[in-house]
Amino acid sequence: MNVVLVVACAFIDADGRVLLAQRPEGKPMAGLWEFPGGKVEADETPEQTLIRETEEELGVVVRQACLAPLTFASHSYPDFHLLMPLYVCRRWEGTMTAREGQKLAWVRPNRLRDYPMPPADEPLVAHLITLL
Repeated sequence: MNVVLVVACAFIDADGRVLLAQRPEGKPMAGLWEFPGGKVEADETPEQTLIRETEEELGVVVRQACLAPLTFASHSYPDFHLLMPLYVCRRWEGTMTAREGQKLAWVRPNRLRDYPMPPADEPLVAHLITLL
């Protein structure tokens, strides 16, 4: 089974809310909510991927020093196995903007379970609730 490395970030605002992005129509698992991020390319580190993806998808600039690893998910889907490190970021430059047709929501940690997520994202919620 092919292992796919995807990286995600829990952006946390000054009020302690976490940013979720809804997968747009036309993508696998459309309509589900997830932590922003993306697939790590062959020439990238997970941190470089987050910096690139957040600028492309959300229009903000993140510095590597502001990314703190928290935990990871390891989940088998029918066609591949997903390995997903989760980082936390509390500082960025710019305003979060949905640049790829996705909806964004700032969610209090105790409400994260109210948002349906892909199976790989669900176990990460408990770690964020404990942190926040």
